[in-house]
Amino acid sequence: MSNFYEERATMIAAGDLQEFVPFGRDHCKHHPNALNLQLRQLQPASELWSSDGAAGLVGSLQEVTIHEKQKESWQLRKGVSEIGEEVDYDEELYVAGNMVIWSKGSKSQALAVYKAFTVDSPVQQALWCDFIISQDKSEKAYSSDEVEKCICILQSSCINMHSIEGKDYIASLPFQVANVWPTKYGLLFERSSSTHELPPGPPREPLPTMFSMLHPLDEITPLVCKSGSLFGSSRVQYVVDHAMKIVFLNTDPSIIMTYDTVQSLHSVWALRRVKPEEENVVLKFSEQGGTPQNVATSSSLTAHLRSLSKGDSPVASPFQNYSSIHSQSRSTSSPSLHSRSPSISNMAALSRAHSPALGVHSFSGVQRFNLSSHNQSPKRHSISHSPNSNSNGSFLAPETEPIVPELCIDHLWTETITNIREKNSQASKVFITSDLCGQKFLCFLVESELQLRCVKFQESNDKTQLIFGSITNIHAKDAAPVEKIDTMLVLEGSGNLVLYTGVVRVGKVFIPGLPAPSLTMSNTMPRPSTPLDSVSTPKPLSKLLGSLDEVVLFSPVAELRDSSKLHDSLYNEDCTFQQLGTYIHSIRDPVRNRVTLELSNGSMVRITIPEIATSELVQTCLQAIKFILPKEIAVQMLVKWYSVHSAPGGPSYHSEWNLFVTCLMNMMGYNTDRLAWTRNFDFEGSLSPVIAPKKARPSETGSDDDWEYLLNSDYHQNVESHLLNRSLCLNPLEVSQMKDEDFSQNLILDSSTLLFTHIPAIFFVLHLVYEELKLNTLMGEGIRSLVGLLVQLARDLKLEPYVDHYYRDYPTLVRTTGQVCTIDQGQTGFMHHPSFFTSEPPSIYQWVSSCLKGEGMPPYPYLPGICERSRLVVLSIALYILGNESSVSDESSQYLSRIAIVPQKSQAEQEENRFSFRHSTSVSSLAERLVVWMTDVGFTLRDLETLPFGIALPIRDAIYHCREQPASDWPEAVCLLIGRQDLSKQACEGNLPKGKSVLSSDVPSGTETEEEDDGMNDMNQEVMSLIWSEDLRVQDVRRLLQSAHPVRVNVVQYPELSDHEFIEEKENRLLQLCQRTMALPVGRGMFTLFSYHPVPTEPLPIPKLNLTGRAPPRNTTVDLNSGNIDVPPNMTSWASFHNGVAAGLKIAPASQIDSAWIVYNKPKHAELANEYAGFLMALGLNGHLTKLATLNIHDYLTKGHEMTSIGLLLGVSAAKLGTMDMSITRLLSIHIPALLPPTSTELDVPHNVQVAAVVGIGLVYQGTAHRHTAEVLLAEIGRPPGPEMEYCTDRESYSLAAGLALGMVCLGHGSNLIGMSDLNVPEQLYQYMVGGHRRFQAGMHREKHKSPSYQIKEGDTINVDVTCPGATLALAMIYLKTNNRSIADWLRAPDTMYLLDFVKPEFLLLRTLARCLILWDDILPNSKWVDSNVPQIIRENSISLSEIELPCSEDLNLETLSQAHVYIIAGACLSLGFRFAGSENLSAFNCLHKFAKDFMTYLSAPNASVYAVSLHFQTGPYNLETCLSVVLLSLAMVMAGSGNLKVLQLCRFLHMKTGGEMNYGFHLAHHMALGLLFLGGGRYSLSTSNSSIAALLCALYPHFPAHSTDNRYHLQALRHLYVLAAEPRLLVPVDVDTNMPCYALLEVTYKGTQWYEQTKEELMAPTLLPELHLLKQIKVKGPRYWELLIDLSKGTQHLKSILSKDGVLYVKLRAGQLSYKEDPMGWQSLLAQTVANRNSEARAFKPETISAFTSDPALLSFAEYFCKPTVNMGQKQEILDLFSSVLYECVTQETPEMLPAYIAMDQAMRRLGRREMSETSELWQIKLVLEFFSSRSHQERLQNHPKRGLFMNSEFLPVVKCTIDNTLDQWLQAGGDVCVHAYLSGQPFEESQLSMLACFLVYHSVPAPWHLPSVGLEGSTSFAELLFKFQHLKMPVRALLRLAPLLLGNPQPMVM
Repeated sequence: MSNFYEERATMIAAGDLQEFVPFGRDHCKHHPNALNLQLRQLQPASELWSSDGAAGLVGSLQEVTIHEKQKESWQLRKGVSEIGEEVDYDEELYVAGNMVIWSKGSKSQALAVYKAFTVDSPVQQALWCDFIISQDKSEKAYSSDEVEKCICILQSSCINMHSIEGKDYIASLPFQVANVWPTKYGLLFERSSSTHELPPGPPREPLPTMFSMLHPLDEITPLVCKSGSLFGSSRVQYVVDHAMKIVFLNTDPSIIMTYDTVQSLHSVWALRRVKPEEENVVLKFSEQGGTPQNVATSSSLTAHLRSLSKGDSPVASPFQNYSSIHSQSRSTSSPSLHSRSPSISNMAALSRAHSPALGVHSFSGVQRFNLSSHNQSPKRHSISHSPNSNSNGSFLAPETEPIVPELCIDHLWTETITNIREKNSQASKVFITSDLCGQKFLCFLVESELQLRCVKFQESNDKTQLIFGSITNIHAKDAAPVEKIDTMLVLEGSGNLVLYTGVVRVGKVFIPGLPAPSLTMSNTMPRPSTPLDSVSTPKPLSKLLGSLDEVVLFSPVAELRDSSKLHDSLYNEDCTFQQLGTYIHSIRDPVRNRVTLELSNGSMVRITIPEIATSELVQTCLQAIKFILPKEIAVQMLVKWYSVHSAPGGPSYHSEWNLFVTCLMNMMGYNTDRLAWTRNFDFEGSLSPVIAPKKARPSETGSDDDWEYLLNSDYHQNVESHLLNRSLCLNPLEVSQMKDEDFSQNLILDSSTLLFTHIPAIFFVLHLVYEELKLNTLMGEGIRSLVGLLVQLARDLKLEPYVDHYYRDYPTLVRTTGQVCTIDQGQTGFMHHPSFFTSEPPSIYQWVSSCLKGEGMPPYPYLPGICERSRLVVLSIALYILGNESSVSDESSQYLSRIAIVPQKSQAEQEENRFSFRHSTSVSSLAERLVVWMTDVGFTLRDLETLPFGIALPIRDAIYHCREQPASDWPEAVCLLIGRQDLSKQACEGNLPKGKSVLSSDVPSGTETEEEDDGMNDMNQEVMSLIWSEDLRVQDVRRLLQSAHPVRVNVVQYPELSDHEFIEEKENRLLQLCQRTMALPVGRGMFTLFSYHPVPTEPLPIPKLNLTGRAPPRNTTVDLNSGNIDVPPNMTSWASFHNGVAAGLKIAPASQIDSAWIVYNKPKHAELANEYAGFLMALGLNGHLTKLATLNIHDYLTKGHEMTSIGLLLGVSAAKLGTMDMSITRLLSIHIPALLPPTSTELDVPHNVQVAAVVGIGLVYQGTAHRHTAEVLLAEIGRPPGPEMEYCTDRESYSLAAGLALGMVCLGHGSNLIGMSDLNVPEQLYQYMVGGHRRFQAGMHREKHKSPSYQIKEGDTINVDVTCPGATLALAMIYLKTNNRSIADWLRAPDTMYLLDFVKPEFLLLRTLARCLILWDDILPNSKWVDSNVPQIIRENSISLSEIELPCSEDLNLETLSQAHVYIIAGACLSLGFRFAGSENLSAFNCLHKFAKDFMTYLSAPNASVYAVSLHFQTGPYNLETCLSVVLLSLAMVMAGSGNLKVLQLCRFLHMKTGGEMNYGFHLAHHMALGLLFLGGGRYSLSTSNSSIAALLCALYPHFPAHSTDNRYHLQALRHLYVLAAEPRLLVPVDVDTNMPCYALLEVTYKGTQWYEQTKEELMAPTLLPELHLLKQIKVKGPRYWELLIDLSKGTQHLKSILSKDGVLYVKLRAGQLSYKEDPMGWQSLLAQTVANRNSEARAFKPETISAFTSDPALLSFAEYFCKPTVNMGQKQEILDLFSSVLYECVTQETPEMLPAYIAMDQAMRRLGRREMSETSELWQIKLVLEFFSSRSHQERLQNHPKRGLFMNSEFLPVVKCTIDNTLDQWLQAGGDVCVHAYLSGQPFEESQLSMLACFLVYHSVPAPWHLPSVGLEGSTSFAELLFKFQHLKMPVRALLRLAPLLLGNPQPMVM
């Protein structure tokens, strides 16, 4: 029976078992596709698995074949979260039929299907694969690249890849694939070899068998291998060996295991990128002219692959290895699968970093496959069939460009050849496992021989290659790794499940609920044993541990021998057993520590293998011990611990520590049963035989032993020292000491045990763990447990200093005397004292204290990876207190000594890399350096809160420093650490993709149903109400711009009007008003620009254009369609186009929109087509049209709807601004006859579409100075009218468009137009502008212009009226901002009457504008400059300047002069608008406003002065209206987005004028001005970049349409191009606590320029910023908000990203401040100010008022519960006052994090006063705090920053110090001196004084007795002598004063 018992002892109990069914199977049944899946009849698994080794398919993907009818397979892997955090669940990929189901979940999380895929043909394999998206193909680029996570689904002819982002790819396969493997780089394919492999004809190398594909869009390329040959030279070649099968592939390390079916050997290869030289070797095969075989290989291979990938039938090709059936089946499948050209997925191709066509030696994808695969070419014939021909290189190259290999495999290891190897010994399962000490093994299971072969391997020192060791065989039927605990499960032939770590056997696994196969040979009928059978008589644990050795630690080899002897009998045993019940058949799907067992009856169960340790303390101790022991011993120790810990019915969480101590001490040679303190461990009555400790003999009566046991228990001692005990005056019981004595006689350590020699090393690392745990306030419980163990070891090792150290830390736990176990003197020599062992205990508190006092300290020892906190504290103190900057950056720090037994390089190096200090962020002071370093190391606020307060103080001080003025570019983690949530939130939002921001209003579209939707209800009211808080101007604008409600038609019916005439009158009035209504949408589009995020499931709401009216008083409807008056045809077509644009422009660029949604918005009714056309143009302007599929664009254009074409062409061009995109160029060229070849068919393109296409060309080629385009456009400006009706109508707009386009193409290039000098662009333009003889038309299009027009007689001079505007603006744009005087002089207004007569006054406006734009820097914002543009002759003779009529000579035409005058003024004003667009420049505003007022005066002539009247009639109201509109637009440009009230009043006044000269065009201009004024609801402004000016010139062209269908001079659609000039510049402060926008004061610093010095300006945000390139920095100013600086000298990227996300800038209110909204003048917080001057009122601080200071819920509730007085307080009043003042202090000084420290210090003082200090750590912390504030570094900082807030109350610390001093001095006088004396002379003293003594020693840093001067204590006579003797001990004088009486033998204590 004992044998059976021992077996049970080493059993490991597996965790809970669940039945396992692949989740996908269940999902399949309910899947819509389930009809054709016969899954319900699945046969039980046992019949499916054949035990034959070769049939066990590869890897964990064991696929089942049931007569090919139905396959199901699945694989599991560890869950991967999207964000990259640790997750612990399984992911399952299940394949059946045509379906692949990916599910996630575990037993703690519900299972859920994540994705399900259904494909067309049966799935052969499905797998996860990560593809790398990178530009750089070198090996080292791998760590950082972005990865595209995909699921790959293999079918017979193609492979589908679906990425998590939602991209789908299909790649067709040029061969049949046997298997596909995921690698680190991409996919690896194995080609299946068919039987008729070798082609007929001469011998030649076969085709490669392995191929790789690195990205779904890359080609499939063959793999090459590099293997050392016998002669040592390595040869690079394609992998062509058919006998080589892959059985395993691993990504990290990247290795492949193959099996050679001929030699029956396994080999391991490293998989890596091909090096360029190897690439060349393979590719140059043909040129070496070596064996002719090589020649054929590369050429025919590529041809063959190509022909296949083209999808041709390869029957005629020389390679007959595909049956023709196969090729037919492939060609019948859908054709799109076969072309690998980028058209597979257009968008995917665009998104890829490098297009597939840019491979190294490749042609583009289309040319790639056009080689015919049929051998017609005689040349190829000769090569293929004449092996001797050597003239190969010459003509092969052009025809077959070889495919470049991308991956290479290097040979690493092959197993040794044995004679008795069976033929099919292919591994059926391979995995990599590591043992408990991190040694790695490659294990492969050869089922046919029931062997698991394990090969140990490790990295070479230089990390370049892997070194393999020898094979160890383990007898096994199946195996699986348990990676979480570094072990593996092995299923033995006998059916036992055994756990191994590496090749060391740990023990059997016992599965509750499954019968274990019994091993007792005596039982003839084995019965399934239950867990209860095993509770046999318990043995003492130590005996058990002793006996473990024999059982567990077999050498694996011996065990194998045994098992072979047992073989037969075991199998017989098995048979009987199998008849009885189920047994385990195989193991599969290991994930973390979970694994599935398949049972013989076909069911599956999933079990969990228990972890090594559950409590943190035990884990840390085990890690430390493992780190210090040699590997073999460490493994044995861990195995022993594991088998004790995981035995069936093992310990619960609490007693795990006791179990650990017992186990560890037993292994060190202790007899734990005899040791007093371990004997009393309570194992919570667990019945397990393993841990039942020795109990008293079983007797019914009980005995005295029981009583003794109780008295000796820890519990008794705790109760004894309890307060109740004192208050009840219970006398301490006499504990009989006898028991202890008879124990202590023979406690000798057994020196033969495993760990005996390593006791000092283990003790030392455990001591370091103890010091580490002291730095975590949450681990107090663990420290107390650990002290017991350490004290015992320290006593036994006779390490007095350590015992003293523990006594000082935990005086009540550490008695000065205790039970000692003797270590035999002879044996101590065997103990291994490591080199790092120090006789003085390292103490982290002591180390920090010495640093603060400025004393030197030895480096502090630390364990890499285990004592990370100690390391962090040491380095941060070194950096911040000692000011040594290099302490954190260089690793071999002089402050730390790293402990290592053997040079464990790998681990150390990982550490190095982990903590390297990245100088990414700007750092100036030490504090900043510290904070940035700490976040780099991964230190967070939670870690800071668990540091003891004294240790954390310097770090908190640094944080307090940084909080005041942080840099804006710090990463999120740093900002979180310093407590600036505003910054961290900003940094966090900065990393998010552009999406909705806090401010985007989420108003559901259905809210405003009751009022008609006017298209303006999605504006962000919150922000607008902050910007314009005083009045309702926004509502007013909304009223002026709405076009969805009927207008009011107010006509008075005079008596003489008949009713019928009255109706006509009303309708005529309505027609007038409708001119205005139709002009409104353009302005509305500006107002609502980018303000809405559409819902992808709903169409965009487009408000309808309402052209009806209501007539008061009865509100009768007036309609234009009644037929009473004539309405122009198509009147509304452009108005509804504008309406569509306005609706589309609401969509913000950051919205998520796709092609489907755009098409989904297409209206059902034909009459809405114009609106949709506008909508498309708007989508182009905000960049969304690039998402529209090419197919749909083609669709829309073929419809032939004129408006749709205009909108689409302009939209697409705007979206591709300046990209020279080829596909768009083709699209536009079709619509421009001049860009088509002369022979092409005459396409009938509507004129307006041509205009749009020309402007589109200008946009796409903007700024590129593309020669051909410029040449064509230059000719088009002067395109003559053709015969018939061609080009005869609206020629002006075409010529203007060509001019604008030419200007855009050469934008700002000026005279340096490279390669265009022969075109003479400026001269030609000048000619177009002033007229002259037409040049002979050169070029392709001469033919077209030969026959003159039959409509227009132009002769052969240039028609200036047509060409002048385009040419003028083209000159302006080409020479924009170049200050080129010579060109500018061409544009001067003529200064003689004769010349003036030749120029249309309108053109003078354009010339003046053009001239000013060229002389950009000369523009000055004053009226004097404006007038300076007017020529002398006009100035002298114009009426407008003087009221007196001048005698004017007869030949002056006053009308001409006055018209020229107003137009020149208007032109100058417009240029002023461009120059100061979006700047809100005050002088520019005043100047323009004056001119606007003047023009208004001239217009309202009849009631103005005489001279105005004459001007009015001479100039003509139409011209004055035009000029007024131009000036108004200029005003709006300058004040864009600002909503200026004066401009709004002008617009409102002009809105009301509807009669007379006011036509559609003027309304359009006025409402565009209104829209610009409120651009984007105040969020947008205009930019003055070249590109913006070009766009604004198109949009604000100063000739307005006469009626709504007028496109003669300027295409109306171009009015919307202003969008390209709008940029977001609104900065909105958002309070980080409330998430609401608020006011904040900004200080903006301008860079100096030639006009002004560097200046500062204060703005109240939310505000529009000036253009960013003008600014140096922006700062959020105090006193109300935390300061924040954005430095723009380093680059504007940061600010741009903030502005593009709605301009949200997070700010944080300071304590005691109210926001500007609640307290505009700052008077309310004055109350706070008075209290803050630290005066007596601090006592009177009412907790209620705290809410004014802080919004932190923790502080508010602290005030609520701890600071509110209650009735009859009595004693507590004092504490309440203290709490209130502390709280007040923390809140006003803004250091709320110091509140716990204050309270802890106060509590510690009180506890010390009551003499109840059981541990001294709090005293240590107070000491450190005091030392920090008196430290030199702190004093220096205070001197450098005198204004800095006080970090801790200066009055509190002296009080603390004084109180503690007093308490200790009283104790000294009350008899403590005797105690101290006894301690120093090493004599015993009273137990009751233990804790106070320790406090005294710690607080006064009294040295240990053995450090005292050897002269003897009483030897000194004077205090001076004492000082001298003690100087090297660095003891403070205060402490010496207290010791002096004892040491001088003078009885009077000298307490001051």
